[in-house]
Amino acid sequence: MEKMLQSQIIDRGVRAPAVIQAMRKLPRELFVSTEHREDAYTDQPLSIGHGQTISQPFIVALMTEALDIASDHRILEVGTGSGYQTAILALMAKHVYSIERLLPLASTARAHLASLGITNVDIRQGDGTLGWPDHAPFDRILLSAAGPQSPRNLLLSQLADGGIAVLPCGGPYDQILLKVTRTGDTLTERFLCGCRFVKLIGQEGWPEDQHGE
Repeated sequence: MEKMLQSQIIDRGVRAPAVIQAMRKLPRELFVSTEHREDAYTDQPLSIGHGQTISQPFIVALMTEALDIASDHRILEVGTGSGYQTAILALMAKHVYSIERLLPLASTARAHLASLGITNVDIRQGDGTLGWPDHAPFDRILLSAAGPQSPRNLLLSQLADGGIAVLPCGGPYDQILLKVTRTGDTLTERFLCGCRFVKLIGQEGWPEDQHGE
């Protein structure tokens, strides 16, 4: 754990104390499959089944730091996955609303969070690109899967004015990570780094029939 935090995160420029503290509290091995547990703290994405992955620790830390989370923030997460990123957000924010397209992963993530006593999270199964209108607007939005472009409709309809979103977008294998700030009806994008995520499937993402396992 400490080696991961120092060599993969702090030494690479992510220094926000709240991010480091949240990651230190979470046993990352809980969120990966049994066959990958010995690699839980390595600097690589790992399979969590169903064609999905848990992001490498550095990317998780970078995205979380870029969100600039405050303790009173309400966050929308698109792509719950194993629940690792969800748990980090929950340790830092007031409440997290997380949407997972695949029901088995949503169920597993709920179990992981319950085992850690994390209760300020709601998870539902569905098309994450449609957001969660009943609880909008959100102070922050995080996407853990990549669509062909930034989901403008989602951000303008459900990100609060002055809010921040962090998301990957681009082609299936060549993507960029963006920090998007909303000011009125203007979305300002800032490049963070190159990246590679699984496809964002949904109305503002890739169609189902283009998804490969």
